[in-house]
Amino acid sequence: MTRSPVLGRFRHGYVAPAAILVAVLLYAPFVWTAYLSLTRYDGLEPPAWVGLDNFVKLLGDPALLTSVRNTLIWVAGTMVLPVGLGLLVAVLSYDLKGGVWYRVPFMLPYALSGAGLAMVWSPVLSHDGIANLLLGVDTAFLQEAPQNTLAMLLVWTWQQLGVNTLLFVVGLQSIPKEPIEAARLDGASGWRLFRHVIWPLMRPLTAVVVGLALVASLKTFDIVWVLTQGGPGRNSETLAVTMYKETFVASKYGYGSAVAVLLTVVTGLASYLYLRRQVR
Repeated sequence: MTRSPVLGRFRHGYVAPAAILVAVLLYAPFVWTAYLSLTRYDGLEPPAWVGLDNFVKLLGDPALLTSVRNTLIWVAGTMVLPVGLGLLVAVLSYDLKGGVWYRVPFMLPYALSGAGLAMVWSPVLSHDGIANLLLGVDTAFLQEAPQNTLAMLLVWTWQQLGVNTLLFVVGLQSIPKEPIEAARLDGASGWRLFRHVIWPLMRPLTAVVVGLALVASLKTFDIVWVLTQGGPGRNSETLAVTMYKETFVASKYGYGSAVAVLLTVVTGLASYLYLRRQVR
């Protein structure tokens, strides 16, 4: 089959509209944000060039350490709870008769947005809320660090558990039956079967699930903003919340852009290192 000379001659033109759209919607805003990060800009006066002053100020800001700490808690918690529990639910329900119906309740919260989910949980986790009434305790779930971050992680888990379970079930369905049947004939079952046969075969999909969860946890914003707005004080802020508050609440567009650039670099670097390790 010969390649059409017309298609070969104009092949770049076919991808040009999509490339231009990506450049306009993604790359151009990032370049503008990177430029603003090197300026002092309040949205009213023209941007004033300050060089790396915003980044120097950012690295010396105690609130940054709090944001980084909370963001790392989100990342670690996401790996253990939504991803780990999603794998557990998928494995336990996969071979059950009617297992799909056991997974439905875990899928329903994913239909809600993060903001909507936070509004549902706000009366539950408030100081005089349902959780304290049911548990018979007097705990400020959202007022003290780091338990406010841990409480919001549970809300995040409730939302993300279903989609992770679904992805792992797809991975289980894609595994050839022959290796599993051969392992069972050799006497493998339960944990040994999962560890030595199923888990290695699911590794490519697991890399995708963990990668998506890693990026999502680094960008956590909506649940935190609706439940605590980064407070009390700034003790539950993540990097995304710090970026929003500095930019749109304090109107420090230059400083907020510096936080945005830092968040982008951290997310990109973490994704690159993770994917590079998986490829190896």
